Amino acid sequence: MGARGSDANTTTDHDAIRKWAESRGGRPAAVKGTPKGDDGGLLRFDFGEKEEGLEEISWDQFFKTFEDRGLALLYQDEIEGEKSRFFKLVNRDGKSH
Repeated sequence: MGARGSDANTTTDHDAIRKWAESRGGRPAAVKGTPKGDDGGLLRFDFGEKEEGLEEISWDQFFKTFEDRGLALLYQDEIEGEKSRFFKLVNRDGKSH
């Protein structure tokens, strides 16, 4: 971590991802209107109040899509001493998703 704790980390560990999201009030979600079924839609986390453009999904569904697409979570633990909600889903080769 940098001096201010703003460095980003990357993980594919399901338990670590779930713990990170839930400790910030996050729930697994998909963007409404994106393909579902086998595709799973565009993955997101919904924090706090339910966001209108997101549809809550199960952790099982989230991680199935996460694995099917070969994704990783790029995230920050803290920024300037506060819990950070910054995250980005990226391909495991490092490209943004």
